[in-house]
Amino acid sequence: MDSELMRSGLAAIALGIGATLVMDMWAIAQKRLFGVPSLDYRLVGRWIGHFPKGRLAHPAIGAAEPVPGEAALGWAAHYAVGIVFALVLVTVWPGWLGHPTLLPALVVGIASIVAPFFLMQPSFGLGIAASRTPMPWLIRFRSFLAHASFAVGLYLSGLLLSGLRELFA
Repeated sequence: MDSELMRSGLAAIALGIGATLVMDMWAIAQKRLFGVPSLDYRLVGRWIGHFPKGRLAHPAIGAAEPVPGEAALGWAAHYAVGIVFALVLVTVWPGWLGHPTLLPALVVGIASIVAPFFLMQPSFGLGIAASRTPMPWLIRFRSFLAHASFAVGLYLSGLLLSGLRELFA
């Protein structure tokens, strides 16, 4: 494997983990400061845990049968998805890691909202873009803020990685 490709892949992993950590810190801050509940990743694990049984959508994911290890599975999936979106960023903008700028991070981070709106929320029984919830616009706004924090995390993690590359080059 080409060493530059390997470095980019490893950098994308670090970038995705860093950006997802920023997203999680934002969720913790919102919960502590404003009482805003965050996504229960146990439910993400439950959703994924039903895939082998051929169950991809649920009328209400909270009422679905729990699966063993669902919390760990959900958190692992959360970080894996962050890594995938970071890989999208460094693939679409190959020179970005050398000179991170905010705009590509914002484009990828905010575009990542497509996944919960059109895949996860409907599969959880919440409808497209939380349309079946009592306050869909509030859920959409919170999703936007979460994914904007991921975008900021991509940028900040990119700056950190770029600085480390220069330091050790």
